[in-house]
Amino acid sequence: MKKSTVTDSDILLDAVVKGLEDVKGHEISIIDLREIQNSIASYFIVSHGNSHTQVEALTASVEKVVFEALGEKPVSVQGLRTGVWAIVDYFDIVVHVFHKDARSRFALEELWGDANITKHEYVEEELINNAEV
Repeated sequence: MKKSTVTDSDILLDAVVKGLEDVKGHEISIIDLREIQNSIASYFIVSHGNSHTQVEALTASVEKVVFEALGEKPVSVQGLRTGVWAIVDYFDIVVHVFHKDARSRFALEELWGDANITKHEYVEEELINNAEV
C-alpha cells in the first residue's frame, strides 16, 4: 500500500482555493503542470470575478489566507491595477485571477490543454446551512 504524503504544494494549493472561495471566485480550475516538461510551476490556479473590484478582492483574499495559513507572501503580484488579469506568483503555484470577459478571451485552460485540469466545485455555506434548517 502506497503511503499518502501531503506536500507543501498541497497545503498551499488548499489555502489558495480557500482564499478564492472566501470571496466567491467563479469556476476555479486547478491546472496540474507537474507532468509538463519545462513548465514554470507545478500548478496554475485559475478563477474569475465579475468586476474589477472582485478581481482585487479575490487577489487580496488569496494573499491573506495563504499568509495566515503558511506565513508566506507571494514572490510577485502583477496586473492588479488593471483589474482584468491579476497574477499571484508563489513560485510553485501561480494564481491567475481574471475578470470574466478576459478569462474567456485568453482561454488559459485551453492553452494548457495537455495538462490535467480539475474543475474545483464547492457548495456555499449558506446553501448548506439552509438545507439543515
